[in-house]
Amino acid sequence: MATTVAHRAVQNQPFGILRLSLNFVRNLSTVSSSTQNPSASSQDAKKPKRRKKKNLFEVAQFLPKWGIGYHMAKTHWTNVSYQITKINLYKDGRHGKAWGIAHKDGLPDADAPKKISGVHKRCWRYIPHVSKPAEITPNLMNLTENATKTEAQVA
Repeated sequence: MATTVAHRAVQNQPFGILRLSLNFVRNLSTVSSSTQNPSASSQDAKKPKRRKKKNLFEVAQFLPKWGIGYHMAKTHWTNVSYQITKINLYKDGRHGKAWGIAHKDGLPDADAPKKISGVHKRCWRYIPHVSKPAEITPNLMNLTENATKTEAQVA
């Protein structure tokens, strides 16, 4: 039995060398084909990388107070946004839960905040032109009303 195994090993040895030489030739041909066509690799290098879209927390992390009070919306929404009222972050800072007041056409849709769904999807954006002017205008209105009252009292 030992002689048969040794006899098979001697018979398989030329095929082993043949396999090694074929693998060597195959590897050599793939290396030479990639060096012959350098323009293909340079075109891949020139392509601009796709910018990774951000989830709600990645957008909010650069805003003051993690975006509380600011408006955010998904990129495919039109005339709809959420004013963020509360954020619960997990330890990594990129995941969590968020609550906000829905706004349609710039007006609040509801009085009470509700939990925002889809906060982990990568399609959120900050809406800069809607944020925080509502807090400033009532104060100005009060100042002008006070000024007219004092003018009326003086006269």
